[in-house]
Amino acid sequence: MRFTKLTYCQYLLSSQINYTVTNLAEHLESISHDAINYYLKREKLTPRLLWDNVKEVVEPDVNGYIIFDDSVLDKRYSEEIEIVRRQYSGNEHGAVKGIGVVSCVYVNPKLQRFWVIDYRIFNPDADGKTKIDYVKDMLQNLVYHKLLSFDTVLMDTWYAVQSLMLYIDASEKIYYCPLKNNRLVDDTFGQEKYKRVELLEWNQEELDCGKIIKIKGFPSQTKVKLFRVTVSTNRTDYIATNDLSQSSTCERQ
Repeated sequence: MRFTKLTYCQYLLSSQINYTVTNLAEHLESISHDAINYYLKREKLTPRLLWDNVKEVVEPDVNGYIIFDDSVLDKRYSEEIEIVRRQYSGNEHGAVKGIGVVSCVYVNPKLQRFWVIDYRIFNPDADGKTKIDYVKDMLQNLVYHKLLSFDTVLMDTWYAVQSLMLYIDASEKIYYCPLKNNRLVDDTFGQEKYKRVELLEWNQEELDCGKIIKIKGFPSQTKVKLFRVTVSTNRTDYIATNDLSQSSTCERQ
């Protein structure tokens, strides 16, 4: 039996808990642990390879969404993997030793289907890049090389930074992202000082339709619309978008 990319990818898809080389070797009678380890050392499994295998099945839509998200593969017991570093994990709600992966997912909202189309492994010691840089790289690759139609970018709080939000805005795309509760904003058009987003006052129309705000540090002419969303009894999110026409339930009233 010859060990190939297909063999390895099928294993990763089918093994949701244990995806170590040792575990894989135990399930392949004619392939040893050393053979798999040698293969992984000499073979480059690049983001380009992912796109080459998925591009024929992606069904694009002009109103498509792009989702950027990061995850941390927990490697707290590893001592020898070079790209393992301490970083924040949402699952653990704290810093852990692991491998950071930033993923790009394409969503067709009409078909309610999605595809992972790109990724980056967080390794600043090798490339000097931040996770924000990775998102910009993937966006540029998407627009100028993959040429997939989309109009909206969805991203987590960690990517709600000025440079990336303005970059997406300049690309004439829409973004939605949560703001941290302590983000300083102004909803008075300069009449009052900036205040933490969690301290904003909301009337019923603003709860229904959102409110226009300026985020501290952004150019004076750059405004966003903010929505207050009750996620649970213990959690309220504040979602910012550069689509100022977005009005939630207002258009249906």
